[in-house]
Amino acid sequence: MPGGSGTDVATGAHADAAALLLRCRALVRPALTGAVGRLHPWTGEMAAFSLGWSDVTGTPEPGASEGKGVRQALAVLGAEAVGADGRVAVAGAVAVELVHAFSLLHDDIMDGDAVRRQRETVWKAYGTGPAVLAGDALFALAVQSLAEVPGAHTGPALRRLSGTLTDLVRGQAEDLCFEDRPWTGPGAVRPDAYRMMAEHKTGALLGCAAALGALLGGAPDATVTALDRAGRHLGVAFQVVDDLLGIWGDPAATGKPVHGDLRRRKKTYPVLAALAAGTRAARELAALLDASGPAGPLDDRAAARAAELVERAGGRDAALDEARRHLDAARRSLRGVPLAPGAARDLDALLAFLLHRAV
Repeated sequence: MPGGSGTDVATGAHADAAALLLRCRALVRPALTGAVGRLHPWTGEMAAFSLGWSDVTGTPEPGASEGKGVRQALAVLGAEAVGADGRVAVAGAVAVELVHAFSLLHDDIMDGDAVRRQRETVWKAYGTGPAVLAGDALFALAVQSLAEVPGAHTGPALRRLSGTLTDLVRGQAEDLCFEDRPWTGPGAVRPDAYRMMAEHKTGALLGCAAALGALLGGAPDATVTALDRAGRHLGVAFQVVDDLLGIWGDPAATGKPVHGDLRRRKKTYPVLAALAAGTRAARELAALLDASGPAGPLDDRAAARAAELVERAGGRDAALDEARRHLDAARRSLRGVPLAPGAARDLDALLAFLLHRAV
C-alpha cells in the first residue's frame, strides 16, 4: 500500500543513516576524545558535558545524547567519496565537530535556550561566563587540531576552516539581526534572506566538513568545490527541517520544548513562508506575532494558535518543499563529479535521512 511503502522508505533511510553515522563516530571518537583531553580540566569538563559524554560532575553519562554527528560523518564520507581511506579525514572531522560544539555553546547563550538534547545547556549548568570560555576553548582547539596535521594539505585545510568560521559568525549575526526586524512591511525578513542566513550559519560548516574530507583525501579542486556546494545546500535543508521540528517535532525526540521557536517568536522558515502567502491566515498570524511586542514571548495558547495558522497559511508545506529543493540541489552537485559509488550511496542515505526525520 502507498502509506506502507512511504513508511518503509523512511524506516530504511533512517536505519542506513544511523548505521553510517555510528560507523563514522566510531572512527572519529578516539581522536575527538584525545583532543578534548588536552584542554584545561575545567573547560574540558564543560566540553565533555556539551558533547554528551558526562554530567555536570564529570561522571560519564552513557545514556546522554551526543547529537547526530552529521558533520564528522560528512568529513569521513568526503574522503571516502574521492577514493581515500576515511582515516585521513579524522583530523578534519575532529575540527568541524569542535567548531559545531563551540557554535552551539554560544548559540544557546545568545538565544537564552536552557535545554538542549533533553538536559540543561552548558550556560545554564555552569554559568554564562564559564560557558563562553568553554566555547572559546573548543574554537581554539579546533584550529589547533587541524593545524597539527602533517602534509601539504594543512595550509589549504586551515584556510578553508578559517573562511567557514567567518561565514558561521556572519550567519549568526544575520540571525540575531532578524529579531529586530518587523514581521511585515518593507523591512520584513523575506525567505531569500533566510536562505542566505541558513547557508552561512549552518551550510558553511556542513560544506566545510565534506570539502575537508575530500581535500585531505587528495581530491582535485573541482571535486572539493562540488562537495562544499553540496554541503551548503544540505545545510539550508537541515536548518529548514530543524525549523519544522521546532514547531511540530516531538520534544522526546528533539530534546526541546514544544513550540519553543514560536514562543520566542523566532523568524523561522515556516513562519516566514506563511507570512509571505498574504492569506487571511497569514494576516492573523502577523497580528498574533505583533501582539506581544518586540520581545514578549507567546504563552502556550498563543503558540499553539500560531502553529495552527502557520500550517493553514501553507508554511509547513512550503518548508518541506524548500528542504526538498535544496536536497535535490545537493544531489546534483554530487552527481557533477566522479565519486566512489559506495560513498556516494552513503551520502545519499544521509540526505534522505535528514528529510525523512521531518515527515
